[in-house]
This record gives sequence, C-alpha cells and structure tokens, in this order.
Amino acid sequence: MRGDRALRVLTWLMFLVTAMTTSVVGVLIPDVARTYGLSLAQAGGLQYAVMAGVALAGLLLGGLADRLGRRATVLAGLALFTAAASLIPLSRGLPPLLALLFVSGLAIGLFKTGALALIGDLSDSSASHARSMNVVEGVFAVGAIIGPMVVARLLANGLPWTALYGLAGALSLSLLAVAALVRFPPVQHAGAGRGAGVLAVIAVARAPRALGYAGCVFLYVGVETAVYVWMPSLLAAQGAKAPLPGAYALSTFFVLRALGRFLGAWALERLGWTRVLAACSAAILVCFVGALAGGLAAASTLLPLSGLFMSVLYPTLNAKAINGFPPARQGAAAGFMLFATCLSATLSPLAIGATSDAFGGPRAGFVLAAGMALALAVALAVLHARQALGAVARNQFDRD
Repeated sequence: MRGDRALRVLTWLMFLVTAMTTSVVGVLIPDVARTYGLSLAQAGGLQYAVMAGVALAGLLLGGLADRLGRRATVLAGLALFTAAASLIPLSRGLPPLLALLFVSGLAIGLFKTGALALIGDLSDSSASHARSMNVVEGVFAVGAIIGPMVVARLLANGLPWTALYGLAGALSLSLLAVAALVRFPPVQHAGAGRGAGVLAVIAVARAPRALGYAGCVFLYVGVETAVYVWMPSLLAAQGAKAPLPGAYALSTFFVLRALGRFLGAWALERLGWTRVLAACSAAILVCFVGALAGGLAAASTLLPLSGLFMSVLYPTLNAKAINGFPPARQGAAAGFMLFATCLSATLSPLAIGATSDAFGGPRAGFVLAAGMALALAVALAVLHARQALGAVARNQFDRD
C-alpha cells in the first residue's frame, strides 16, 4: 500500500543511516592508523574508499532510478548495503575492509540516487522540493552527529568501531523490509529514458543548468570539508588554549548545521531561495576571512558558526538542479549531482592538505578554502541578481 508519509520517513531514515557511517572517518582514522601501522594519510583511505564508491555509483548507475524505477533502485541499494555493512565487522585485514567500504559506497550511491529522485516525485512544486530537501538533509545532519557518538561509546567500552556497521546493517535490513512493502508512486515514462547508467548521466551533464549547479555544489562541498576534515588540525596547530578545542568545535559545527537545515525550510518559504543562498554564502565567506584574520579565538568560534550558514546551501542547490529536469530524468540528475558532491569530497580535502603541506601549515590550506568560499559567494550573488532582474523585466512586461 502506498503512503506518501511512509515514503518520506523512509527517505529520512536512509539519509540517517548514510550519515551515521560516512561522518565517522575523522574519529576512526587515528584508531585505524594504530591498528594497521599506517600513517594518517594512508588511514585516510577509509574516506576515499567510500567516496569513490558513491561517486562511481552516481556516475555509472544514476540513470537506473529512471529506467528501472525508484523502488527497484532503492531495494537494490539497501540490499547491497545491508550485505556489505554486515560483513564489515567480520573482516580481517585492511584490504578486505577497504573493499567492503567501497561496496558500501556503491550501495549508498545507488539507494541515495533513488531516494533523491523519490523526493522529487513526492513534491508538487519546486518550492516544496527545496523544503523537503532541507528537511531530509537536516535528518542527515542528525545522523552525522549520532555516528561519532556511537563510535566513541563503542571504543570506550572496549568494542571495535566496526560494530557501528553491524548496527547500520541491521537498520538497513529493516528499511529494506519497509521499502518492499510500501507502494512507490509511478514514474512518468519509467523505462523509456535516454539510456541507463553513465549515458543518461552524461546527457544531464551536458545541460548548462546542471553544470552550473554542479559547479556551485563542488565549491560548497570543498568549503564544508575544509571545516569537518581540517578544522581540528588548524586549531591544534595554532595552540591548545582555544575557547572551543577541535573536538568540541567540530561537534558544534555539526549541531549548528543540523539546526540550520530544519530552519532553512522556513527561511526559504518566506525570503526566497536565491536571496537566502546569496546571504548565507556571504556569511560563510565572512566566517572564513574572520577566522584567518582573527587568530585562534576567532577560528574556534567562526568556523563552527559557519555550519549554521552552510546548512541551507547544499539541499537547496541539489533540489533546484534535480527539479529542473522532467521526472523521467531526475534519477540521472540526482546521480550527476551525487558524482559532483563526492568528487569534491575527495579532491578538495586533498588539495587543502597539499596546500597546507606545501606552505607550512593548515592556515595556508584555509586560505585556499576561503578562496573557494569567495567563488561560491560570487556565483550565488550573480544568480540572485539575475533572478531579481528577470523578475523586474517580467513585471515591466506585464505593465506594458
């Protein structure tokens, strides 16, 4: 039996489980480095294995949500994730662990693409789509808070961190059962899309609108990863006497990002989405410039605060990009945006880290991140100006 409310809750919980397992890399890297005798850079393979899987799924399999339907894509992704997550606690040695993490990333990319397209199916307008994306990304932000807390409790009790994946596998199995029982809405022209997989995603990527939104998403993810990957290193490099030390600053960032995503739906409805995005991107730039200019006290306060302003950007950009395509191509659009997201989540931290190494510390890397924040603020200011000028022109035409 179909129930839109049940489907919405299902998408929320899929995003929650995803966040629980993908947000814990920063907590796990030191433990993995000690266990396997790796450098921190080598232990960072945990991040790249998962993100490579998600990116490849978005690029190669994104069109399946249009060709096979949302239900089949979600069921296949959840089944694959359940299997991979359940095997991770049983893995012995680093290569099998990384292989299973890569498979879990493929699974996340598969069911998340279906879920993103499903959100579009359940939305009756572009505005409601943006509100729904902010809510679901708010739930994702809650999962990003829960995951590290669960790992910390597991380690404190002498249990392996891989038990988190056992828990995630059990949750995924229950979601799989729900997805099998709930009736999904029909997709217009399902099965008659412009090819499956990479061809469908490439067809979407050729649209200037999709490329523009993907560029903004790439910049946004680069700015966001600068905070949650490198902020603790920046604060540690500048000294220990900070108002918010690294761990607390990171928790504050995630909490503010979660709160902002729930508030974002309210702001978008009342203020207009381009105005909100332009204002928030400008506030992020101010936070980064202030952190660089004001020293440790400013950085430990302003960088976590930036999470409040970052909160609304990603889900709104994602929703507008996907909603700009007809329902029969929204799965491919979701796959392309997911690919852009994970490409930046891999390349941006590497670029910031390499810049930090080349110029003597994390502060240099944050100069690069501030440059990305500037580019994002300019792009969104131009977008808002174009929309405002278009509205003025339409009003003038109506009067004439």
